[in-house]
Amino acid sequence: MSVAFLFPGQGSQFPGMLHQLPSHPMIETTLDEASSFMDKDALSIDTSEALSSTVSVQLALLYSGVAVGRALIQEGPKPDFVAGHSVGAFAAAVISEALSFRDACELVKLRAEWMENSFRFGYGMGVIVGIREQKLHSMVDKAFKSGQEVFIANLNGPHQITIAGKLEHIQDLFVEARRNGARKAEYLHVSVPSHCKLLNQVSHDLEIAMKKVIFKEPCFPYVANTNARLLRTADAIRKDLACGVANPVQWHQATTLLSELGVRLFVEMLPGQVLTNLARQALPSVQSIAMGETRLDSVVYLINREHKWNET
Repeated sequence: MSVAFLFPGQGSQFPGMLHQLPSHPMIETTLDEASSFMDKDALSIDTSEALSSTVSVQLALLYSGVAVGRALIQEGPKPDFVAGHSVGAFAAAVISEALSFRDACELVKLRAEWMENSFRFGYGMGVIVGIREQKLHSMVDKAFKSGQEVFIANLNGPHQITIAGKLEHIQDLFVEARRNGARKAEYLHVSVPSHCKLLNQVSHDLEIAMKKVIFKEPCFPYVANTNARLLRTADAIRKDLACGVANPVQWHQATTLLSELGVRLFVEMLPGQVLTNLARQALPSVQSIAMGETRLDSVVYLINREHKWNET
């Protein structure tokens, strides 16, 4: 039985998130490093005003995920696998030691700036709950063939899928989804049409930027966003991070793979508990805990207990 560290992406952020991280020397060290690397106080980017920027949101999520993951590892328990949703994949790569924290900070800043500058008005994302993937794919294909800019973005669960594209076309799909039995169809607080081919240029630019960065073989296997496969090489992780921004996140497949590999405990890094809730719904046989609702020392105990059972 194994443990996987999960790192959340955009949508989990909230004002004050970095100020509410647990008190731990490694968390303080990580935030100090971030402030030094980016020449800006890390704690200044989690205000309501700052989080209106894609750059601040993505950097805050990176700082939080790396800080908490490092704190857990310093306390003793190590993950058997790591996986991050969207920008959370960069934190997963840092914790796996495939990518340095400094390089991750610089890459995430570039990623967010390019994303933000690509689509300033009229585009975004939405979530649809209650329709299966095959049916929604058919609806999206029909909309696209009629000239609408709308795409499947994140496959989060069997019945929870996000879409991306032009806001007016997303709204049209919401109407169609509700007609076909969707329980929920609403916009996300995201101003960029992530994880679809509209961001192909950002993906291309990231790939070029990453060629200048050193990647290493991971200490802990990393699960890819783009194809939900287990990656153990530096080049494979580099490619996944570059391609992920313009391709759907195969999150449900990724967590299902981890379950099949023997993971019996998912630990979601701060902030929030979005990934924990998804896992509880789709994979009830796997224990899922969120750092946002569990004390750090309690999480350490649960991970150590899981590893002890594995040894016996």
